[in-house]
Amino acid sequence: MTTYLLAGGGTAGHVNPLLAVADALRARDPDATVLVLGTSEGLESRLVPERGYELLIVPRLPFPRRPNRAALRFLPRFNRAINEVAATLRRRQVDVVVGFGGYVATPAYLAARRAGIPIAIHEANAKPGLANRLGSTLTHSVGVAFAGTRLRHARVVGMPLRREIEVLDRAGSRPEGLTFFGLAADLPTLLVTGGSLGARRINRTVVDAAPALVAAGWQVLHITGTQAEVTDPGLDGYRMVAYCDRMDLALSVADFAVSRAGAATVSELSALGIPAAYVPYPVGNGEQRFNAADVVAAGGGILIDDALFLPAWIESTLLPLLRKPGSIQAMSVAARSVGVLDGTRRTVELIDQAARRPKPR
Repeated sequence: MTTYLLAGGGTAGHVNPLLAVADALRARDPDATVLVLGTSEGLESRLVPERGYELLIVPRLPFPRRPNRAALRFLPRFNRAINEVAATLRRRQVDVVVGFGGYVATPAYLAARRAGIPIAIHEANAKPGLANRLGSTLTHSVGVAFAGTRLRHARVVGMPLRREIEVLDRAGSRPEGLTFFGLAADLPTLLVTGGSLGARRINRTVVDAAPALVAAGWQVLHITGTQAEVTDPGLDGYRMVAYCDRMDLALSVADFAVSRAGAATVSELSALGIPAAYVPYPVGNGEQRFNAADVVAAGGGILIDDALFLPAWIESTLLPLLRKPGSIQAMSVAARSVGVLDGTRRTVELIDQAARRPKPR
């Protein structure tokens, strides 16, 4: 019986691929033990127990960015976290550690190295974080979601996707999706989404441009997020919802998308062959722009800065594209050419490879 320790958390970008891999490991071998290392503050504190996995807690220890009193306290706390994880690895007889980045991954990698336990790494973002940059020096089993990711020993395995996306038959599910959202069967559908909380610029611009989009012969499925500050324009052919718990059906009806460029979103749209206009989140370290780079380079998407995503851009750039069905179809083929539907299977193969490597003496 194999015991896996999966380390990652904080954001959905770390937790969701972790859970996809955990489910695949459990489905393959119901006798395997799958443990998850996370924090008490991140999304994993809720999602991991809900999925039926044991969550082991490690303190959230961000690396200090400048020398100060907090930096002096960091090192002993960090060493203590490594020692605690190493003790857990020995006590629970863990066979392989799998890291998905984030604060908890670094002590997991260093503890595994100290305990002589194999390490496998998955990096979801095209611009890797500090934890996985460090971890990639400790193992040859490094998988990335995007070809452009610069990480030592990296090989493209794609993104571990939710099972309902992996097995989605878009054409077969489209009639159900149209009925579910109250959309017409004889019109193409523009899917607009900025994430579960919404994206202010995307929401405002699409609502303002709604009459032009509908007049161009497209219907719009606009998922605004639960904290949106826009109201439904009340147009025929324009369907606004605050939250969608059937994204599989939303993706089934989508002929084109407007969205942020989070790693999971880019991976899902590309894997399903849905072309998109990507509006990267303008705050942070800029990884969303890098996430969309491969599909944009292949011709399966277009990139537009948040500050420039205005009704004038929709009039000048997006609407002329939406009026060309041939171009949309070509973009769909291009998006699919860089997409990966079996990222979960490939990541599990990566883990198996790591587990087979001889332990360092």
